[in-house]
Amino acid sequence: MALSDDIRLLSEVPLFQGLDEDQLRLVAFGAERRNVSKGQELFRERSPAECAFVVARGRIDLYTEGRDGIADLSRSVGPGTLLSELALVTMVERKFTAIAAEDGEVLRIARTLFHRLLEEYPSVAAVLQERIRQNLARLAAEALAQQHRFA
Repeated sequence: MALSDDIRLLSEVPLFQGLDEDQLRLVAFGAERRNVSKGQELFRERSPAECAFVVARGRIDLYTEGRDGIADLSRSVGPGTLLSELALVTMVERKFTAIAAEDGEVLRIARTLFHRLLEEYPSVAAVLQERIRQNLARLAAEALAQQHRFA
């Protein structure tokens, strides 16, 4: 795919919405496009996350380990989904296992690339920090709503 296609894809990712074309070009140019085959594991739950992925084409199934040790399908995501966004900021563990449900492509965005974006465009840092904070608050609220399942 062309760089312009990657810029368009990134502009649709909620975390990157509102960034100008030069900012998106920096990310798109530095991102690594990877083909994934149906059944291919992108990453495993609890593994160190040094990068995030944007689904460019296809569907990715997300699994979490259940109480019985068996992986349960949590949800399936498609193009424009950002996986492991916190990995862009700091070292974290993956919260789920991601497996390609069909042939597709992903963009791999390294933490070092994201930090370069913030260094070159300091004004972007405040915007992205607020978006990440909002996402964390949403996730915390969703987890709290599911608390009864673990009692």
